[in-house]
Amino acid sequence: MLYNKLLALVALPTALALPSLVPRDCDYTCGHNCYSSSEVAAAQSAGYQMHASGQTLGHSHYPHKYNNYEGFDFPVPGTYYEWPILSSGRTYTGGAPGADRVVFNSDDALAGLITHNGARGNNFVACT
Repeated sequence: MLYNKLLALVALPTALALPSLVPRDCDYTCGHNCYSSSEVAAAQSAGYQMHASGQTLGHSHYPHKYNNYEGFDFPVPGTYYEWPILSSGRTYTGGAPGADRVVFNSDDALAGLITHNGARGNNFVACT
């Protein structure tokens, strides 16, 4: 009995340090990256707050206007803005933005997710 309690105490920190084995909700897929609706909402909120305050982050000054050169048929009207969504689940705070973006409009409505993965040059393709 004492052995089992000691084993549990030794194993607990190791188990807590391991990534969750529970699969993530995959409401959106950008290349090999999976995002839950809550992760998308958090990224959108961060991007919109920066837009509303007139602030930007990173070398590319996110959020910035997204011109939709690819001609996506978004479900909300423009003007559109893009903000990085990170595969780590963390909120973008500057630096390398990765390939994936959340796109929202000036009314803070989600337009969609897009990615550079699978696109030619600096273009985007739609996430699913």
